Amino acid sequence: MQELQSAIADELQVRPPFTGPSDIDAEVQRRIAFIQQCLRDAGLKTLVLGISGGVDSLTAGLLAQRAVERLRAETGDDGYRFIAVRLPYQVQKDEAHAQESLVCIAPDETHTVNIGPAVQALAAQIEALEGLTPGSADFVLGNVKARMRMVAQYAIANARQGLVIGTDHAAEAVMGFFTKFGDGACDLAPLSGLVKHQVRAIARALGAPEHLVEKIPTADLEDLSPGKPDEEAHGVSYTDIDAFLHGRTVRPEAAEIICRTFEKTRHKREQPKAP
Repeated sequence: MQELQSAIADELQVRPPFTGPSDIDAEVQRRIAFIQQCLRDAGLKTLVLGISGGVDSLTAGLLAQRAVERLRAETGDDGYRFIAVRLPYQVQKDEAHAQESLVCIAPDETHTVNIGPAVQALAAQIEALEGLTPGSADFVLGNVKARMRMVAQYAIANARQGLVIGTDHAAEAVMGFFTKFGDGACDLAPLSGLVKHQVRAIARALGAPEHLVEKIPTADLEDLSPGKPDEEAHGVSYTDIDAFLHGRTVRPEAAEIICRTFEKTRHKREQPKAP
């Protein structure tokens, strides 16, 4: 099992455990520099990110805002901007947390796009949904929501000549816990390689409120299961996932779930197949 754990961690480029504040700060600086370099390489000045109210988008937003602020200070060019986007489906249950995240990040710009009408209009045109059970249809529409959110972010990025930031990290990647071509689609993923408690540690170090840092993670995509915790969907806790990715001993049943899910969702982490 240790050999398999190591192979999976290597494939996901998992960062080693933090041993103290200096490690956290070094990782923060490394990722801010990465974001800046992505903009320089692309010859662009704008970053776009959807803010959900969860710790992942909060952390990515904090890093992005610092990246553009430093670029403005270093270059004297006020054209560098970070745009935070709220993407609710109708009325979001935890909207208050999303608004708190925006206050914490203090983005250069904030836009709101309610994806509800677009999702419903598209669903009304898809005949294949008519034969599904309510639960199956709800699951399909959950993925439509995730993809519609990315459509909106790319529309804004296209309009403003910018890059779209993703929030995927190692603890989600190993479980394939993202929508293919939805929240899994982006131009840069500054949280890659981090496990969940490392994301929380960075958020905390950047001044995020503790109740948002430790908020129970949820994708909140299904109408029939609003606010369903990620860990309930995984069948295993983030504590177990983090420990597994850092090569620690975990319960055999947890390790089995992680390994099985990793293989089952491999297609999500690969490029489209070609002959």
